[in-house]
Amino acid sequence: MVGSVLLVLYWFALVATLGAAAALSVLAWRTPRAVFVYAATGLLGISLILAAVPTGESGFALQALVSILALGIAVLGGGPAAALSLRMASRGVAEGEHGGIIQDGGEVLRGGTAVGILERLAMAGVILAGFPEGIAVIVAIKGVGRFTELDAAATRERFIIGTFVSLIWAAAAIGVAILARS
Repeated sequence: MVGSVLLVLYWFALVATLGAAAALSVLAWRTPRAVFVYAATGLLGISLILAAVPTGESGFALQALVSILALGIAVLGGGPAAALSLRMASRGVAEGEHGGIIQDGGEVLRGGTAVGILERLAMAGVILAGFPEGIAVIVAIKGVGRFTELDAAATRERFIIGTFVSLIWAAAAIGVAILARS
């Protein structure tokens, strides 16, 4: 009896923490504020710790719910996290109309939002599918696609920071779903 109550409380805590992190990820996406990113990051960390607790079989419905929430956090939360990191790292760099940076009179690294969504979705997919080798493919495709824009040091730095934050965020979020399965 006590064991089953604790198990229910555990899953409630994990789902509630993930749900709050997902809500904060959406808020951070819609209203870019550092406090939303920090709070979502903290809740994601708590979710990782909770998911690492071995509980035994959870059932398909709970695993699906955790996976869906983790996927939402991975895709939506990574954008604001990357944007915040880039703002912190590149003070004084002029941003362009399309989300890129102004360099030598032109805008480079345009479309970062769309590329970021796709890279985090692909990252989540390859991890959930048990194909971590796919991460190398994702990074290679992104690097080749942006190669011609990476001639200046500031652009390379921005590319590396944004990519790392985005991929680490997605891996952490999907890590919750993977850990919760075991």
